[in-house]
Amino acid sequence: MSDLENFRREIRTWLEANCPAEMREPVKDEDDVCWGGRNFHFKNAAQKAWLEVCAAKGYTVPDWPKPYGGAGFSAAEAKVWREELARLGARPPLSSFGIWMLGPALLKFGTEEQKVHYLGQIARGEIRWCQGYSEPGSGSDLVSLQTFGEDKGDHWVVNGQKIWTSYADKADWIFCLVRTDKTNKYQGISFLLFDMASPGVSTKPILLISGNSPFCETFFDNVSVPKNQIVGELNRGWDVAKYLLGHEREMISATGGGDRAGSLGASVSRAGALQDPVLRADLAQFDVDALAFSAMSEKFMDEVKVGRGHPAQPNMMKYAGTELNKRRLELVMAAGGSAALEWDSEASNGGSHARNWLRTKANSIEGGTSEVMLGVISKRILDLPGA
Repeated sequence: MSDLENFRREIRTWLEANCPAEMREPVKDEDDVCWGGRNFHFKNAAQKAWLEVCAAKGYTVPDWPKPYGGAGFSAAEAKVWREELARLGARPPLSSFGIWMLGPALLKFGTEEQKVHYLGQIARGEIRWCQGYSEPGSGSDLVSLQTFGEDKGDHWVVNGQKIWTSYADKADWIFCLVRTDKTNKYQGISFLLFDMASPGVSTKPILLISGNSPFCETFFDNVSVPKNQIVGELNRGWDVAKYLLGHEREMISATGGGDRAGSLGASVSRAGALQDPVLRADLAQFDVDALAFSAMSEKFMDEVKVGRGHPAQPNMMKYAGTELNKRRLELVMAAGGSAALEWDSEASNGGSHARNWLRTKANSIEGGTSEVMLGVISKRILDLPGA
């Protein structure tokens, strides 16, 4: 038996012994997701126990190095971990922008002191992050941002506004793009970290069409940020930002599904017999496309690990995953018929299907619009001439 097969057996045995039964059920609402952080309230004891037992083993970030809170898994071992989680139907022990976005950026650009200080807290679920990128008028043209950090010697004083800041009202800290040189559009941005409890930081939720509000406006009024809370070089934050965006787009693309999400056709069929042959065919086609997308994602990740990834591959993944997720929820709504349009009842879990379907419309905007993604793909991968 190969080392990887032995490893799979060990992981399977560990999961069977340690994953609580409640954590093997599908996520039904936001409270089922463990975000961690100093203000997080666990839904039940099982959710807390699942986080703690995984964090103790480094399994919340299995492919991070052990000194930074990970398990030190190889790419192949991390893939086995994901597959065994999916086989058991286990929920991720921790969901975190710190894991998906900031962590990889810190591993590449952070100082040793920053890695030791922040990564362990992220891995243990002790700190919840939000992202300060977009501003009013600076979305797709992100480098036009105007939030400014004035140099005060041993600290910056930050003033400005961010928008579409996901879960800013629940976050402990923010990783934020701040202009520190007004004379250079690209080489005048710095990547700062600071506490959302700092004096001068305020948030205001934005109500979406789905009736939920994960997004916020975030305001900075003379916020003091110590100099040691910059990641990377002064005025070179755009390098960090681009690297992080690649991971964000991979994270958004993962909502499309694939083999980790299981068969959509099977899950819809369990909810009720499907009489419409056209709908059955559409569901089957979706499952095929989702598996193809999952294979493409694995291929891209393997190429990145060996230094052969194309810089525009995250744009492809983001666009394809976005469209796939929109299709997935449209099919769920079609299969549910008029009952899927219900908005408030207990039977519909508070209109979860309808609200989730409406939420997918933002997928083609957040993390870079679909139009921008297609533009990058056409120029960087297809080598088409610009307009």
